[in-house]
Amino acid sequence: MVDNRVTGAIRLFIAINFDEATKTRLAALRDELRDKAANGRFSTPENLHLTLVFLGESDERQTAAAKAAMDAVSFGPLAVTIDRVGRFRRDEGDIWWAGVRENKELLNLHADLTNKLTEAGFKLESRKYSPHITLGRKVVTNEPPRDIKPFSETISSIDLMKSEHIRGKLIYTAIHKIKYSPS
Repeated sequence: MVDNRVTGAIRLFIAINFDEATKTRLAALRDELRDKAANGRFSTPENLHLTLVFLGESDERQTAAAKAAMDAVSFGPLAVTIDRVGRFRRDEGDIWWAGVRENKELLNLHADLTNKLTEAGFKLESRKYSPHITLGRKVVTNEPPRDIKPFSETISSIDLMKSEHIRGKLIYTAIHKIKYSPS
């Protein structure tokens, strides 16, 4: 673990943050999962978000480059629809998530951000983007993945998020925001 106080590096990602109504519905899905799980670490309601791009440990220069890349992206309001609960299998317990319905505008935004960040020198994950909201990690349950009654939110901003542990708690803080603005 990097000591941010010494190195000046901070852990960053670009995300869509949801309004309170969507977070409440996501928290209800998380609670259903937690009630049926034998074990797991579950996301707090304030940390429920959709990651667009994970940047990792970044210094001041990289943070400025991430902000500039975000500022160079244009996007319109886009509807994000959550329609299923699934998991990524792991030996130590699965990562459970709320899945986002396929959305061309969301995939285009991700691709545009990825291209601009790569041009700025970031080395990003090469795996296929799979939009999801993490509900819990290291979850042990016999519950199967399932479709849910879809719910949506129209997104008009994205945030550069700082991730840090404060007094044993994972805290995400928005440090830069871009909003859709019609031309």
